Amino acid sequence: MATELGERGPRATAISNAMTKLHREHYGRGPDIVRTILGEDHVICFLEDIYTPAERTLLEAGELQAVHASRLAFQRAMKTRFIQAVEAATNRTVRAFLSQTHIAPDISCEVFVLEPVHSEPANHGPR
Repeated sequence: MATELGERGPRATAISNAMTKLHREHYGRGPDIVRTILGEDHVICFLEDIYTPAERTLLEAGELQAVHASRLAFQRAMKTRFIQAVEAATNRTVRAFLSQTHIAPDISCEVFVLEPVHSEPANHGPR
């Protein structure tokens, strides 16, 4: 466990860098601030100052729904790439990906739920 905890910093940095690179390549600009938190069975990425100049123009014109819809479509299109980046950095399988974008403040949150390390099946409650 101590080794795993010691590896969280470099893994979090690798994920933050990958998320920034993917945003830059596919949106034309990356977030100004990225913070990644690794838990036992989850990864959470907070991305701040994410909007492009075009999106900012739309937001100033009151087109919040258009920007929100565009961001949701982007997350769906990028889902596989985001998951691959997290799996490469953690050497773990992502079993769920959730994404949410907030307009003001300008923050996006990417959540990756990882398969448990232990071999026992997860208890999902009564069936």
